[in-house]
Amino acid sequence: MSQIEQSVMDALKTVIEPELHQDIVTLNMVRDLKIEDNTANFTIVLTTPACPLKDVFVERCNDAVIGKVDGISRLNISWDAQVPTDRRIMGQFNAPMKSIIAVGSGKGGVGKSTISVNIAVALAEAGAKVGLIDADILNPNTPQMMGLQSGRPKVVNDKMQPIEAHGVQIISTGFLTTPDKPMIMRGPMLHSAIRQFFTDVNWSSLDYMIVDLPPGTGDAPLSLAQQFPLAGAIIVTQPQGVATADALRSVAMFEQLKVPIIGLVENMAGDFFGTGGGEKLAEERNLTFLGRVPLQTDVREGGDYGRPVVAFNPDSPAGQAFASIARKAAARTSVLMMQNADVIPINVIN
Repeated sequence: MSQIEQSVMDALKTVIEPELHQDIVTLNMVRDLKIEDNTANFTIVLTTPACPLKDVFVERCNDAVIGKVDGISRLNISWDAQVPTDRRIMGQFNAPMKSIIAVGSGKGGVGKSTISVNIAVALAEAGAKVGLIDADILNPNTPQMMGLQSGRPKVVNDKMQPIEAHGVQIISTGFLTTPDKPMIMRGPMLHSAIRQFFTDVNWSSLDYMIVDLPPGTGDAPLSLAQQFPLAGAIIVTQPQGVATADALRSVAMFEQLKVPIIGLVENMAGDFFGTGGGEKLAEERNLTFLGRVPLQTDVREGGDYGRPVVAFNPDSPAGQAFASIARKAAARTSVLMMQNADVIPINVIN
C-alpha cells in the first residue's frame, strides 16, 4: 500500500459505523482502495443491501478525507453488501440461509401478512436474496397477496420448488389446497409442516428468510423458535390499546424463548384506529420502533389483487413507510447478528 493510500485508510479509521460503533476500516467495510487523479476510489461493503445509512457514510467519509489528506480532492464510493451469516443455520438446509426473521402478532386482523409481504418485496428490491414462508398453515394468505392464486410448486428430486414473485421465493400451504377446502391439523402436524417448508423446499441461497407466522402465541411460533435459530422477530400491532396489549404478549413470548425483538411496527394508523399505540409500547419495553403504516385503500387493494404497495405504489405514504421499515429492520437485524457470538461477522468474510 502506498503512503497516500495508507493516509486515506488512516483517515477512514475515524469514520464510525453508527449502529455497530466501530470504525469502518476495522470492520473491513472498506475494500479495493485505489488512487487515481486525486480521487480515492473504494468500495464500502455494507451489512445489508437495504442499508438506510449510505448518505451518512458518504458525508462522514468526505469529512474525514477531503481537506485532511494531501493530494485527495474527491471520493468515488461504490457499494456492496454482505449480510452476516448465522453459524447456527449452516448445514441445516439444502441451501445457505444467512438469517431467519419471524413476523408475529398477538392477535389476528392487524395486517401481519401485509407487513411480511411488503418487507420481503422491499428487501428484494433493495438487492437482497429473500425467501418468504407462509407459516400460517391453516389460513394462508401470502399467495393471494403476491398475485399467485393459481399453480402448484413443481417437485424436483423429492423437493418442492418455491414459487417466485416480485423477486421473492415463496412457499405456502395456499399452493397445495383450494380456498373452499379447510386445512385441518393438530399441533404435531403444524410442527411437521413448518419444518418441511424449511427442509423439503429447494431454496436458493438466501440473505433473509421471512416467516409469516399465524397470530397469537400458540404452536406455530413456539415450534419455529424451538426448531430453528431465529435472528429475531418483528411484532406487528394496530395503534389501539387492545391490540398493543395482545402485541405485548407476543413480545413477552419471544423474550421468554430468548429470541431478540428486531422491532415493532404500527399498522393501520390513522383517524379510524388512531396513532401512537405501537410507538408507546416500544418505548415502554425499550424496543426499536420500526415505523407506522397509514391506513390506506391502496394497501388493502394491493393485498386483494396481488399488487404489494411497496412495489406498485412506492411513492405513496404507505409505500414509503414499508420501504423505510424494511431498511430499519434489515439494519437492526445486522446489529443483532453482529452482537451474536454464533454469527460470522463481516470482518472475516472474504
